[in-house]
Amino acid sequence: MDVRHLVPLEDNPNVPLLTPGDTVRVSAKVVEGTRERIQVFEGVIIRIKHTAGDTNFTVRRIGAHGVGVERTFFTHSPRIDKVEVVRRAVVARAKLYYLRGLTGKAARLRERMEYRSKAKAQ
Repeated sequence: MDVRHLVPLEDNPNVPLLTPGDTVRVSAKVVEGTRERIQVFEGVIIRIKHTAGDTNFTVRRIGAHGVGVERTFFTHSPRIDKVEVVRRAVVARAKLYYLRGLTGKAARLRERMEYRSKAKAQ
């Protein structure tokens, strides 16, 4: 029996097509007690995992005092308000775990030029 038949999931219209190496700005709803607010998390996608019922992706950024912070988001989650692709990069791997050991300029990724020209045209 396949899980996808038990729980049909609709695509989240707020999430565009994502690939590892993309720098994204994720706006997620955070509930604190009775209040709900939008929290923005910007970083590089280091992993995308496709499972039977859902897809999730992990975003890594460098936080305060140079500490790396990673956060995993579920694509079909109603808590995701929107995902913006800031830039796309050329990578030769599906999992970018090697970025965890790099700092500064060594952790830079080369930008995809065809994406840059499309973004400027808009």
